[in-house]
Amino acid sequence: MTSPTGSPNPADSSLLPFPGFFTRAFASALFTGYSPIASGTVASALALAIYFIPGFEGPYIIMPACFIAFLAGIRSADAMEAYYGHDPSEVTIDEVVGMWLSLFLLPKSVVLAVAAFFLFRLFDIIKPYPAAKFDKLEGGFGIMMDDVIAGFYTNLVLHFLAAIPAVQKFMQRIQG
Repeated sequence: MTSPTGSPNPADSSLLPFPGFFTRAFASALFTGYSPIASGTVASALALAIYFIPGFEGPYIIMPACFIAFLAGIRSADAMEAYYGHDPSEVTIDEVVGMWLSLFLLPKSVVLAVAAFFLFRLFDIIKPYPAAKFDKLEGGFGIMMDDVIAGFYTNLVLHFLAAIPAVQKFMQRIQG
């Protein structure tokens, strides 16, 4: 049997309940996971838009948001994977968490946000160790963790770059 996305599903999805509206809305990051093209990139853009809500970058806002989205993401991704098959493209809450972690404790700037977006997408695609190991795991935890790792790597690289005086000067010049 194939899943609604056309990918092989280990379980007969006709015997499983279709995930409910709220599960689908959350797991797909407000239905970005149903984008016909680059659903992970669309979800990452949504995460970036939310990040630019004034105050969201504050550690007492973004970290609890990441934690709650991570835990709820595991559960909703489990339900979606049971229906759609291994690591379905419909699940994009992992990209949201990864994108937010990419920006954690960085100065809020368009330059850093754009750099984080492209770097996160790169790390999410190439899956550097140990992200690739988590990507192979079944279940919501593996779905979420490979993007957490990509976000962590992105954050490290950007913190390193932002600490270089020449990069700081460049960012000041660009931002006026």
